[in-house]
Amino acid sequence: MASAARHDVPEPPDFDILKRLARDQLIYLLEQLPGRKDLFIEADLMSPLDRIANVSILKQHEVDKLYKVESRPALSTSDQLCFLVRPRVKTMKYIADIVNADKMSGRSRKYKIIFSPQKFYACEMVLEEEGVFGDVTCDEWSFYLLPLDEDIISMELPEFFRDYFLEGDHRWINSVARALQLLNSLYGPFGRAYGIGRCAKMCYELWRDLEEESEGDSQGRNPEIGNIFFMDRDTDYVTALCSQMVYEGLVDDTFRIKCGSVDFGPEVTSSDKSVKVLLNAQDKVFSQIRNEHFSSVFGFLSQKSRNLQAQYDRRRGMDIKQMKNFVSQELKGLKQEHRLLSLHIGACESIMKKKTKQDFQEMIKAEHSLLEGFDIRESTSFIEEHIDRQVSPIESLRLMCLLSITENGLNPKDYRSLKTQYLQSYGPEHLLTFHNLKRIGLLTEQAAGETLTAVESRVSKLVTDRAAGKITDAFNSLARKSNFRAISKKLGLIPRLDGEYDLKVPRDMAYVFSGAYTPLSCKLIEQVLERRGWQGLEEVLRLLGGPEFSEAGRAGGWGGGCVWGGGGGAGTPLAPCVAGGGAEAGPGRAGGRTVLAVFLGGCTCSEMAALRFLGRDRGCRFIFLTTAVTSSGRLLEAMAEPRS
Repeated sequence: MASAARHDVPEPPDFDILKRLARDQLIYLLEQLPGRKDLFIEADLMSPLDRIANVSILKQHEVDKLYKVESRPALSTSDQLCFLVRPRVKTMKYIADIVNADKMSGRSRKYKIIFSPQKFYACEMVLEEEGVFGDVTCDEWSFYLLPLDEDIISMELPEFFRDYFLEGDHRWINSVARALQLLNSLYGPFGRAYGIGRCAKMCYELWRDLEEESEGDSQGRNPEIGNIFFMDRDTDYVTALCSQMVYEGLVDDTFRIKCGSVDFGPEVTSSDKSVKVLLNAQDKVFSQIRNEHFSSVFGFLSQKSRNLQAQYDRRRGMDIKQMKNFVSQELKGLKQEHRLLSLHIGACESIMKKKTKQDFQEMIKAEHSLLEGFDIRESTSFIEEHIDRQVSPIESLRLMCLLSITENGLNPKDYRSLKTQYLQSYGPEHLLTFHNLKRIGLLTEQAAGETLTAVESRVSKLVTDRAAGKITDAFNSLARKSNFRAISKKLGLIPRLDGEYDLKVPRDMAYVFSGAYTPLSCKLIEQVLERRGWQGLEEVLRLLGGPEFSEAGRAGGWGGGCVWGGGGGAGTPLAPCVAGGGAEAGPGRAGGRTVLAVFLGGCTCSEMAALRFLGRDRGCRFIFLTTAVTSSGRLLEAMAEPRS
């Protein structure tokens, strides 16, 4: 099973301090408005807030009633209103309407706006234009980081992907840099920093500037996190678009994990009630199957059920004293484990029913053909049939995007045909969605000049690598292409199989996609850490087209940490090293074997499972910092028009 460890993995840092810091700051801000008050909370802040400070804590600090920020203002009778919101223009207009309505009725109240994670100038401008800027007080709740699990930290900014990669809006870059500064002050100093992508480079450079301006109080102590790797989502769209096959990914795709928890409905609970379940390492059942390929999960759950039953059956031969100990020490835990086991079995059955209805096996076969570059015409026919049957608008888009990226764009005839069929099946209102997908490079049409790849390859043989790189940059500005086939070949993303791939005892990260494909993002991280930089990957970088960087730790803010061991192959543990300008970070120190993987634009459950496997294989631990946990559905919904 994928959970089998080859090397000892260091324990994760204690991220509970992040929750305490966020809770203490929120309490401080609420107390700045003394007395009883009503609190208006933006919808997408409710779940993160619940992980930090529950209703009872808010009540202790004189919050009377809670309201959800909605299109129609709620009628509050309190003399003090506090708004906990994201920095959005439409929310400012909502608040301004409440304040102006009070003015019209002659009512005097106090208003406080708490922006999370930070305040933007545009919001203040809207308040000023609406004539209420002088009536409100504004504060910032620097709630940048929410630990979802022992190795997952989310910024809970799902809008980051659309804002940056589609709209070109850089406003969240500062939030990422501030989040990194906080992590570095608590768990650093970080060692070497690697990254690829324009957004990654901007975040890194702003963070570096903030560190150089600060006192660098993390110096002189043993770091809990060593290296850091930045990854832009647009470096690897293919992985995000593939059907997830690990259990956690399928649960996310089927039920939508939100802020680390999931609502299992009656179809899972076998009752008329829904149950909210927190999915993390504390769930003894989930922690053992989250990274497993779905084909292995039923067997594990069946064995787990038999083991639990055997533990229950032990009661029969017990005397009174033994029974008392059993009831006081074991029974509660067994009942909790049995409840979770029942829920996960129900979830598996529900996933199976849904996938059977969607011709899941045929879809996976088509995906694998696209990834390998075989039977493209047959796969295109499958996509057309999928659209005509109106199985799912998002799934149809996902397959079209996967076809486009793996083929460096669709030929004009196929593009027009698929687009027309899609609009006829799902409605003309999706026309703007196609425009967005083209702009971001997810669904493109090959132009008349699409022979650039052939020209480029000839030119690169005639001139130096450096000159070829410059010419390539010029070509990229004319026609941005994914170059997936060439990248896949260079990095060996499609494993060569001798016989069947054993998903119960996987040999590499490709198990997360049934042995058919190794996630590009994860392969890049593996290769760069193995090589201690981008040396030897020049051709891959040229094909990817994004800027890369590799910066050593520096004294006074960039010391500490350790590098990947030895440049060896699979199973190579981390090698000892001495950090430049900082503390020692040998193999026995957790920091030297802990890598912070920063995903800008979202990270999928499949990528996390793959890197956890790599960490176990190499004797290190990956910590995931992501703007949000994402999936193919979330990415495509972010591109959809009209927006809900």
